[in-house]
This record gives sequence, structure tokens and C-alpha cells, in this order.
Amino acid sequence: MAVPEAPEPHRVAVLALPSVVSFELGLPHKFIGGATDAQGRRLYQVETCTLDGRPVPTSAGYHAAPEHDASILWRADTVVLPGIQAGRALAAGELEPDLAAAIGELAGRARLVSICTSAFVLAAAGLLDGQRATTHWLHSGAFRRLFPRVVFDPDVLFVDNGDVLTSAGNAAGIDLCLHLVRRDHGAEVAARVARRSVVSPFREGGQSQFVEQPLPEVAESGTGPTRAWALGRLDEPLSLTELAEHARMSVRTFTRRFRAETGQSPAQWLLRQRLSRARAMLESTDLPVERVATAAGFGTTASMRQHLHAAIGVAPLAYRRTFRG
Repeated sequence: MAVPEAPEPHRVAVLALPSVVSFELGLPHKFIGGATDAQGRRLYQVETCTLDGRPVPTSAGYHAAPEHDASILWRADTVVLPGIQAGRALAAGELEPDLAAAIGELAGRARLVSICTSAFVLAAAGLLDGQRATTHWLHSGAFRRLFPRVVFDPDVLFVDNGDVLTSAGNAAGIDLCLHLVRRDHGAEVAARVARRSVVSPFREGGQSQFVEQPLPEVAESGTGPTRAWALGRLDEPLSLTELAEHARMSVRTFTRRFRAETGQSPAQWLLRQRLSRARAMLESTDLPVERVATAAGFGTTASMRQHLHAAIGVAPLAYRRTFRG
């Protein structure tokens, strides 16, 4: 039986901008360019360019010298912009004239995909106005400030708006590349790419599970001593009355002072500390989930599972697998 003729590969252009993140520059070649059909034929043609064809500095201290200039952008079906570490888009929400012209020409003609901080480029071009988008959680504040018209989602790993897609930082670029393959050619093809690179074909949850959780600062006055006392007793069922009695205040005064000092109610603060303790224990110990739930003050595994899922979108065992393998 004759093997059906392979369709023409989908053309992908990777645009390397100055200060490109070197790790992300190679992701489209590996995770999109590596997709093949059942006969082993490549489904994508991936090429890399710079705007003027000249080498650009990377985040790793060397220059990348792609073989192409911007001419390949005009025949591409998909254009991927890896993240950047500098430039007017990051600093001021504006684009250099040559980059603005290129993005303007591509809008509506090609699928545009940003990895990590290149969401700033698409937003500066006005392509994300009124749309959901994401970027690395470290840049959430700057992104919101520069682009108030964008519906920013700091938790998800990527956002697919059809012809414009954005992802969170670094490894989330892998998730987005696999999503594109899965969207174009199905889960089996994407899973085959993932297996070859020994990565998960689909990660649970969003990027909030990776956001740093610093230990809270405890003041020496006001409700600070009571917060320090509570941190040492998170495994106990602490009530608002007990907290107020420890602070030697009425419940009403304690609640008002507590919110003024922390920005949260006592119940919200306690839940956040219990979630932080549970996450730390899931990351760093092999204790059974039941023991973690008790030590963190949730009482039951079901309660911890419910609160953890509501906060970061994953169950305790899935969270532990993410960090401990």
C-alpha cells in the first residue's frame, strides 16, 4: 500500500531579538521542529532569524548568529519570539521602529507566539489589548503597569488566543510549544515529542505553584508577637478569640489592627501560612500527605487538598511530583 504524500511542513520562524534568552531560543527547534508524523516525516520547518540578519547578544554571554534575516518572517505560518532581557518593550512598553514595523506587518498574517518576556513585545504592539495574556511571574507588576488594557493572568503557564499566544517563563515555553503541536496535530504527536525530550506532555496547574513564598516578617509590636506565636502552633485549631486573647485585645480591635498591619483578615493570614507550610513539607519531605495535612493545621487531607487546589490549581500529590519527581 502506498504511503500518502506528506503535506508541506508548517513554516515556523523564530525571531531572535537583542538580549534573547538563550534557553528559550532553542525551544521551538526542539519541541516544534521535533514533531513528526507516523512515518517519521517532519511536520514543521523551523528557521531562526534576526531583523537585519546580523548576530544578536544572548542572555548567556555569547552572540547568536542565525542564517536568516527578516525575509523569512513574511512566508512563515507561525512566528515565535523567545524571551528577552532588555529593550524598550521591557523598559517603557514601546518598540524600536524596525521591530514595530515587522510586528505590524505580521499581525493577522501569521500566528504570533511569545515565550516569557516577549509578551511585552506583543503587548507594546497593541496585539494583546482586551485579551488574556501572561508572562513570567517576576514581571507581573511591570506588565500590569505598562499595559493596563491587557487582561493579565499571572497564574497560568500559557494563554491561547487563537492567532496570538503567550507563555510564562522559561520551561513554560516548553508547555506552549507542546500545546501548539497538540493543537495542530493531536495529543499523540505531542506526546511523542515530549517522550523524546523526557518531559511531561502536559503539566498540571499554573505558575503560582512556582512563585517564591518568603517567610513573613513579624513585627515586635501590635499583632506581631501573636503572629509569631501562631506560626509556632499552626498544627492547632487556632480561633479568632484565642488570637485576640493572646494579643490582649478585644476581637474587634485585634481584627482591625491585624488587617491594618497585614492587609488580610486573621483567617486569611492563617490559611496562607498553613498553605506555605504544607507546600514546604511537600517539597522537602517524604511524609505521608495525611501527616502534612495535620502538621500544617488543615486537620484532614480533604481539607488540605481543597485549599491547595483553590490556591495553586493542583492536588498535594501532583504538587509533590512537580518538585520531587
